[in-house]
Amino acid sequence: MAQFQLDPQDEFPHAPHGASNFNESVYANAFDSRQRVGGWMRLGNRINEGHAELAVCLYLPDGRIACQFKRPRISSNERFDAGGLSVEVHEPLEHLEMRFDGEVMLVTDPEQLREPEAGLKNLQRVSAHVRWDMHGVSPLHGGRPTRDDQQTMYGRDFSLNHFNQHTRVTGEMRIGDRHWTLDAHGWRDHSWGPRNWDSIASYRLFMANFGDGHGLMLLRIANGPEPSRRVGVLMIDHEYHEVIDLDVTSKWNQRRDPVSATIAVRTARGREEIDVEMITTAPLRNRRQVEGRELSIRVFEMASRFTWGARTTYGMSEYIERMDAGRLPGIAV
Repeated sequence: MAQFQLDPQDEFPHAPHGASNFNESVYANAFDSRQRVGGWMRLGNRINEGHAELAVCLYLPDGRIACQFKRPRISSNERFDAGGLSVEVHEPLEHLEMRFDGEVMLVTDPEQLREPEAGLKNLQRVSAHVRWDMHGVSPLHGGRPTRDDQQTMYGRDFSLNHFNQHTRVTGEMRIGDRHWTLDAHGWRDHSWGPRNWDSIASYRLFMANFGDGHGLMLLRIANGPEPSRRVGVLMIDHEYHEVIDLDVTSKWNQRRDPVSATIAVRTARGREEIDVEMITTAPLRNRRQVEGRELSIRVFEMASRFTWGARTTYGMSEYIERMDAGRLPGIAV
């Protein structure tokens, strides 16, 4: 029996159930490795809370970050369109277009993102126009679980229904007076269901697309006291090969920010090793009230250089760590 089911209609928003923390998210990243420009955008509809979560984080060749974070009000879950960020489906599960038109902040020192209340007040703000035309170059991975006991990628309490795909991306980015015409490669996902941020203790997520039919989506995740899970795929000649085992060895600076990683991956085809260098780091956080207490999550969003044998490309590394009384439990890797 298949573990997951996925239909073309799943590309569109779903009817929300009654859970107050119902979330439906669309995410995409794209990098033009030749021009060393790209980033990620996400829109999460939290319709039962009356708002969306908008995040735009673009990494520029000179090391600056152009970003915007908002919680625009929404009144329905019928579309992905809020705060200037929208997604249009041209062909379900195959061809989408993501656009952002609005104001972004120009971050010259990523440390300004660590304490945003103080750091972001005096940043330069410029207009931005981003258009990503995304075509799938891989199979679809994931979907709706077919059994109540089926584990999902991020865990049933964080992303019950989830699918993802590697993409070829064309389009443009205009940040202030700078403009890039893109020939890029990336990755996207779509998820819906209850989202409990406290269900994740920590994870290490890596997403890269080398543009020649090879890519990766690799995740090591701890949802609680149980042993961490290793999930994901290597894409080889446009085909996905499921992870059997996955080890991550990270190097950290004095602030315990990740600066590089070595990933050892085993699939049915054998063992592969990938080196990751974090080029530009956006140190973000997620804070919210959960059962009367403040939950604080460290989120590192890192434009990264990936090396897999003779192949090199730019993509995303994402590290999440839940704070525990000011301490960082996390996966010790």
